[in-house]
Amino acid sequence: MRRGVQRLCVDLGAVALPEVMLKGGRRADLLVMTQKSEFWIVEIKTSIEDLRADNKWPDYRAHCDRLFFATHPAVPMDIFPADAGFILSDGHGAEILTEAPAHPLAGATRKALLQRFARLAASRLMLAEMAGLDVPSLDEDVC
Repeated sequence: MRRGVQRLCVDLGAVALPEVMLKGGRRADLLVMTQKSEFWIVEIKTSIEDLRADNKWPDYRAHCDRLFFATHPAVPMDIFPADAGFILSDGHGAEILTEAPAHPLAGATRKALLQRFARLAASRLMLAEMAGLDVPSLDEDVC
């Protein structure tokens, strides 16, 4: 499912980092930065039980401008909170079925999150290159 959501991000001109630790110890499944520097958190749920067992997702609102849930077609859409966005993913692609309401971050929080995002992305790229992985150069227009 994550790959499908990441492909959606590329289609939208956004960039996403998986498994991002947030201030306070929470971990976002995907932290997305849009072309307008808006931050989204996408919480991926694989089953009804996965959603029911998770009571920490309301805390993510303090770390993003919009909060989305993503799942696959076998999980019913109506179990997800109405005050969050909804993405349906089949692993090959994804579609936003419900837009997430905006709750803009405070300026200081946005700056700290932007710095965290940049440092994490750069460190992951550096580690990939040090591990000998072929990391292609991207044209600025791609991002």
